[in-house]
Amino acid sequence: MPMRKETIDLFRVPSGKEFRLKDFNPGWKQTKELEELGKSVVKERATQILEENLAELAAAQDLLYADDRYSVLIVLQAMDAAGKDGAIKHVMSGVNPQGCQVFSFKKPSSEELDHNFLWRYMKSLPERGRIGIFNRSYYEDVLVVKVHPELLGRQLPRDKQKPGKKFWDERYEDINAFERHLTRNGTVILKFFLHVSKDEQKRRFLERLDRPEKNWKFSPSDLEERGYWDDYMKAYEDALSATSTEWAPWYVVPADYKWVSRVVVADVITTALRDLELTYPEVTDEQTKRLADARVRLAAE
Repeated sequence: MPMRKETIDLFRVPSGKEFRLKDFNPGWKQTKELEELGKSVVKERATQILEENLAELAAAQDLLYADDRYSVLIVLQAMDAAGKDGAIKHVMSGVNPQGCQVFSFKKPSSEELDHNFLWRYMKSLPERGRIGIFNRSYYEDVLVVKVHPELLGRQLPRDKQKPGKKFWDERYEDINAFERHLTRNGTVILKFFLHVSKDEQKRRFLERLDRPEKNWKFSPSDLEERGYWDDYMKAYEDALSATSTEWAPWYVVPADYKWVSRVVVADVITTALRDLELTYPEVTDEQTKRLADARVRLAAE
């Protein structure tokens, strides 16, 4: 049984209202009505919900392709070690690889820097009938770039010494307009911020250092960026407040427990696909006749 709508709405960032990350608990793992059941029971129920959602998602993807009216863009943003890769791996485990594309955006090339900041992302948008996942996205240009404005380089207009509030507000406007254009043309946009606490990030960093098979996941730059934690939280608050819209909402997903974040992400996606009321194409009378003729010919071989 999937989550109830009111539970999903706990994670949705309201459009046009004041938003603070402190109001979202990264360690959330159950509703009040389930508290008395204990963690093990809640985790078992979450696992069951995830399995049901994965089965529904696999079927919905097939319908999405056959229906051929919509595409789905999933945006994942998070601090390091919040579990983006794991969420993709587990939530999309039952999906046909031919119908799903994952893009991870790294440092922009010189060619990409010679275009507007949205250009390189436009090239990777999913076509109708497919699910596209952005593992980090154009939001990096109002997050990491806002924390480190020196990365703007020649993107900053010549008449500006330093990007101010107007500059960032205009970027938020560009993103909203871009997403509005996509949704008007059949792209369903679902945006997730995997909200991990600073203490849990520390624990996961230490685990990467303590376990040889996870050493490769740790980078000294991860530790350096951790030093900007408060700046990043403010950048996320500003970005999510300005860009969580009715047509492209943000969901703040509690990520201290990976099994929670995965079931929330899966449930939001399957609910969104269910609301599209996807159907297989109707077969015309002429097509039905051709199918009958094909059956006769095959049976006669």
